[in-house]
Amino acid sequence: MEKAINQQCPYYLSSYLILVSCNMTTMPRFLMHINHIDTLDLSNNIIQGTIPQWIWETWDDSLTQLNLSNNMFTDMQLTSYLLPYSRLDSLDLSSNRLQGQAPMPNLFKEVDYSNNRFSSIMPNFTAYLSQTVYLKLSRNNISGHIPDSTIDLHGNNIRGKLPRSLSNCAGLGILDIGNNRMVGTFPFWLGRLSDLRIIVLGSNLFYGSLTYPARDRKSREYFSKIQIFDIASNNFSGNLDPQWFGRFASMMAKFSETGNILRHQIYGDYHDTVAITYKGQYVTFEEVLTTLTAIDFSNNALEGDIFESVGSLVSLHILNMSHNAFKGRIPAQIGEMRQLESLDLSWNKLSGEIPQELTNLTFLSTLNLSGNRLDGRIPQSSQFATFEYTSYEGNAGLCGPPLSKPCGNSSNPNEAQVSISKDHVDVILFLFTGWALALDSRQVFC
Repeated sequence: MEKAINQQCPYYLSSYLILVSCNMTTMPRFLMHINHIDTLDLSNNIIQGTIPQWIWETWDDSLTQLNLSNNMFTDMQLTSYLLPYSRLDSLDLSSNRLQGQAPMPNLFKEVDYSNNRFSSIMPNFTAYLSQTVYLKLSRNNISGHIPDSTIDLHGNNIRGKLPRSLSNCAGLGILDIGNNRMVGTFPFWLGRLSDLRIIVLGSNLFYGSLTYPARDRKSREYFSKIQIFDIASNNFSGNLDPQWFGRFASMMAKFSETGNILRHQIYGDYHDTVAITYKGQYVTFEEVLTTLTAIDFSNNALEGDIFESVGSLVSLHILNMSHNAFKGRIPAQIGEMRQLESLDLSWNKLSGEIPQELTNLTFLSTLNLSGNRLDGRIPQSSQFATFEYTSYEGNAGLCGPPLSKPCGNSSNPNEAQVSISKDHVDVILFLFTGWALALDSRQVFC
């Protein structure tokens, strides 16, 4: 077996054993005879069947990282749903076919069970997470209520309210519970978590106002490190609190254009993923850059004005406020957000002209202003020359390319009408004066 593997792909046998993408279909049994392994990576193969018990026991005094992701494992050979204590820090079993109850790590630092078929978790599993900094269970079949811990449970069938005990997780950096059936008002207390960078509450059943409670309005430290804020497709309503944009301090700072991959500082090989709406498409970012910034308020029932303070978010890349009931004018200050790549304000009640200042957005590649009450001439310079009619349709008062409706010779039709009427009066007065002079002349000659 060892010789066969050696012919198919390279591997390094010392404290590290890497057998990635080797087209293996079974667990290589020669591993049982290796006494010491620090890192074992068998990811991206087609290994089927059971994860054997010996894999937890053979190197319990040496193995620190185990990666069996992207295979076809269906179950795990265990004596209990608590994984045996070992020196293991990082365990990745993502993208398999594992089912049943998800076993809990015992003092592991990072665990990824995402993209499997797990249906439940231990009711008291948080008791074993004292050393865990990252536990990902997204895209499984887990139902019931959310437990009290720091986890990624995106894309399950979790019900109930977000547990207030999460406010005790001082080191929480990512909270992704999108695409579940969570209920309750917006958890403003999350703003006190000073390291929180990503909040994804989208596609749930949250409701109520987004106005800060009186006791929290004076604090300027809330959400100061947020770089992705997604509350789309819920039932939030009422006016947007003017303090929202002023709280996102990290989006006001100017970053380099490249940025670094958002990683856990202790275990740098493990990066974070997040799925958000980007340029009109639902996109999964497998590597989240520190410069990726996004705000998504879309598909709610929010109303009132879009405040000028949004222009202070000079490092924001994605702004989606579509499918709400925002009214008033588009703030010209949006033109100061020079890093903006995607702007979607469609299907609101916005009125007035499109600010000429928006032509300053030279990185803007996606624009959607459709389904509003905008009027006037569409700006023609810079990026606006690249947008199609779908960016503006559903605004009866807009004119000019790329729409087929012409604007005429004047930006204000009323001014043209007044000018024509005035010229007509001048001609009549001139003719009337000439006629009067002629009469006077005839009287002189008589």
